[in-house]
Formats: sequence, structure tokens, C-alpha cells
Amino acid sequence: MACASTSAASPAAAPQRLRMAVLMVGLAGASLFFGDAMITPAISVLSAVEGLAVAAPSLTAYVVPIAAVVLVGLFAIQSQGSAVMGRLFGPVMAAWFLMLALSGLVRVVGQPEVLAALDPRHAIGFLAHHPGHGALAVLGSAFLALTGGEALYADMGHFGRHSIRIDWFIIVMPALVLNYLGQAALVLAEPAAAANPFFGLFPGPLLWPAVALATAATVIASQAVISGAFALVQQAIQLGAVPRLEVRQTSEDTAGQVYLPHINWLLAAAVLALVFGFRSSEALANAYGIAVAGDMLVTTLLLATVALGHWGYVWPLVGVVAVPFLLLDLAFVAGNLHKIPAGGWFPLIVGAAALTLMLVWRRGRAALLARRDQDAPLLEVFLASLDAPGAPQRVPGTAVYLTGQREVVPAALSLNLRHNGVLHDRVVLLHVLAERVPRIAEAERLTVAPLTHGFRHLTLRFGFAEKPDVPAALRLHQDAAGFDPGEASFFLGNETPVPSMHPDLPHWQEGLFAFMTRNAVRAPDYFLIPPPRVIELGTRVEL
Repeated sequence: MACASTSAASPAAAPQRLRMAVLMVGLAGASLFFGDAMITPAISVLSAVEGLAVAAPSLTAYVVPIAAVVLVGLFAIQSQGSAVMGRLFGPVMAAWFLMLALSGLVRVVGQPEVLAALDPRHAIGFLAHHPGHGALAVLGSAFLALTGGEALYADMGHFGRHSIRIDWFIIVMPALVLNYLGQAALVLAEPAAAANPFFGLFPGPLLWPAVALATAATVIASQAVISGAFALVQQAIQLGAVPRLEVRQTSEDTAGQVYLPHINWLLAAAVLALVFGFRSSEALANAYGIAVAGDMLVTTLLLATVALGHWGYVWPLVGVVAVPFLLLDLAFVAGNLHKIPAGGWFPLIVGAAALTLMLVWRRGRAALLARRDQDAPLLEVFLASLDAPGAPQRVPGTAVYLTGQREVVPAALSLNLRHNGVLHDRVVLLHVLAERVPRIAEAERLTVAPLTHGFRHLTLRFGFAEKPDVPAALRLHQDAAGFDPGEASFFLGNETPVPSMHPDLPHWQEGLFAFMTRNAVRAPDYFLIPPPRVIELGTRVEL
């Protein structure tokens, strides 16, 4: 876009540039989370099953196959919903944290001097006396104790902020601290135990139950990340960042419990490839940290943006909270950079690929819709033409046309007139809008704007965490909508991108966008419109 001058463009362009920067940061964080969602189940289950090699060294060769079987089972039951895991969540995790606390406490009581590790001056002094690479290497290793925090939002939606805070301070943090101190005491007393200090906390008779409970706990922990990936992709679909995919609701009571078959089996394939490729949790640890550290950095940046732009806090107050976290996040990112050659490249490649797909999809959709609507007649002019001689013949019934623009005639309506030459008595122009909030109150779901000549414009609003069930929403608001959705015909356009002599996209992006378009879920299926009520009108759009 040409500008008269830089100074003239700056006031209007600055907010747009800021929004684009925030969008890029958010998409980058979401992309890194995909890498995290692949690594977490692999490293979690592998580390638990590796306890078998400690209990019985003869089973070492079976660790990887057993971990693979456990993971296949985990992904196979995803279609049943997370409620299957939810029934086991409370008892298993309570037993897990109790085991962590008691196993560590026994060692701490026997060697109480390890409690000195709680004094942060030791950590600060170590970093001060070992600057540079040594300090970063230690930060990168210590960071593994923080992993899991980046996926808390997946649990936040199910349990709420208050419950998570109480559990953290009363159960989780004390149990983890006691267990880490217990491992430190064990290693100080028996240096050879450093090879696997966690399972070294359990004497012979208790080792097998510890391995079984650790495996169950890591499966449940992996479930949280998988559910988070499903929720993230569903929200990205609603916001138009990725193509429409099949989304199945797995709970009639909880809106956030969804299952995406394509994402599930993509994750399963990637997780199994990681298990067979890296073959140990120690090797996978190098791939783990960089994605989590990047996610935490992005979270801090987005939190500061929301605090400034939506909560109304001033810069100094936001800076007091955000800057220390940013410095800490940057330190952990730097501490994990040295892991890139040894495996940290994997989440970066996954993140770059996911980000590329999202950006190409957004750019391709914008170009396709702009080309499709560039010659579309204005709706106001079209309605006025219905009074002129030669206006289309009207036929009984209600026709619903999905549209994304209030000012122009929907492409499906133009195609229908061109090929069939008739217009229904009642015409509904329906705009399905995905809002940037999780859920919409039913009182705000539908907006109706009557037009002339039997036309009316309807806007249906859905939150990004909601299922866009168009017929159900219209039935619920049938009186306001003014028609019975079970008797209406839904006309939808189906645009197929084809190459142009003057392309809007580079050749590789054009091919990638066309591939994603072909494999996206059709609009009628995504909006749950019954097939007998759907009439699709296709058109080819040059890009």
C-alpha cells in the first residue's frame, strides 16, 4: 500500500503493526507448543518405563517397545474423551504426590543438611562464580524442573485458577521440593545413584509399585498436553488461523472437551518417531527445554500486552511485574540454546513448520476472499434493482446464504441467480462470527437486521472455545431469526483456488494453500448443517 508520507502513516499504522506483532508472537507460541505436545508424552512415558531397567536390568531392551505400546494405547482412547482419564486423575495423582513427598522425606530426615539448598544465595553465588557457559548449562538443566507449567492453561479451563493455586501450594510444590531434596541427599550419600536418582529412592520391594505409579502418572500428565493441543487447534480454527478440521465434542457437559482425529494421529506418529529415534529420556531432554522456555517467554510477552491493552494497567506497574519474568525467561531460553544441536532443533523445526502453515493459510484466505469479492455487486444496489423490470422471479421458501461481508452480495447468491434465475421469498444473509473471547452469552448470540424485499441480515456469534453449531443456535433463537432452520435451504459457496497469470502468492505458498484447502473440512460439515438442507455452489478463483 502506498503512503503519502511516513509521518502521515505512522499514527494509523502503529496500532496495526502492534496488532500484527502480537499476532505473530501468539502464533509463534502456539507453534512451539505443538513441538512441546509431541515431546512431553514421549519423554514422560519413557522416563517412567525406564524404571524397569533399574528394577531388572535384563528388561532394558524392552523399555522402548513397552513405552511405545503405552503411548499407542493413550492415543487410541482419545476418541472417548478426557473423561476416561478424568475418573482416574484424582486418585492416581494424589497417590503420586504422596509417594513423591514420602520418598523424599525419608532421605531428607536422614541427611537434613540438604535443606540448605532452599537458600537461594547458593544458586546466586554459583552463577556469580561460574559466569558464561557454565551458568547457562546449569540453567538449562535446572529448567527441566519447571517444565509442565507452560501447559497449565489446559487444566485452568477444567479446574479454575483458585483450585490450581490451592493444589500447588498445599500439595504439588511441597511434594516436588521434598522429592528433589531427597534425590540430592541420595546422590550425596551414594554418588553412583546419580545415574537415576529418582528410582534410587525406592528400595527393592517398593521399586516395582513406584514404576507402575510413575507410568500411570506420566500418562495422565501427557493427557493434559494432548487435551491442550486439541483445545489450541480448535481455537485456532475458530480464529481462522488454520484450515477447518473435524472437531468432535466428547462431553455433553463440558464444552472444552473435544477430539480432533487428524491432530490426534499426527501427534501419535510424531511421538512414536521421537521414542524410536531418541530411545531414552536423557536424549530427549535436549529436545525438551527450548520449546518450553520459548512458550514461557511468549506467555510473559502476551500477559504484558493484555495487561496494557485490555486491563488498563500503566507501563510502570506492568514493567514491575513483567520485566523480572522476562529477564528470567530470557535467561532460561539462553540456557537451553546449547541443546539445539543435540535435539533442540526438533521443536524449532516443528514450530517453524506450524507457523509457516498458519501464516500461509491466513494470507491465502485473505487473497482468495479478496479476489472472490472484488467484482461482487453492492448489496444496497442489488436490493434496489429488485424493483426494476426484469427482476428475478420469486419462489416460495427460505434461503440462507452464508456471507462474510455485509456490504456485498454473497458469491453463492450471485451464482444461484446466474444459473437458476430465481430468488426465494425470504432470503437470510447469515454471518457466522468467531469472537476473540472463549464463550458468548446466549442473549448476545444472535443479531438481526431487517432489510428490504424479504431480505434480512443475521449475525451468529460464537466464542473461540465453542462448537459452531449453526442449526442448533438458530433453533434456539427461531422467533428472533424469523424462520424455521429445519425448513430452510442453506446455500454455500465452495471456492477452489487455481493458478493465475498474476499470482497473489509465491508459487510454493500457492501450492501449499491449495493443498490445505482441498483437505479442509467443508463448511456445511463444520457448521453441522444437515446435508439434505445444503446446496453448494462451486466457483474457481484465480490467485
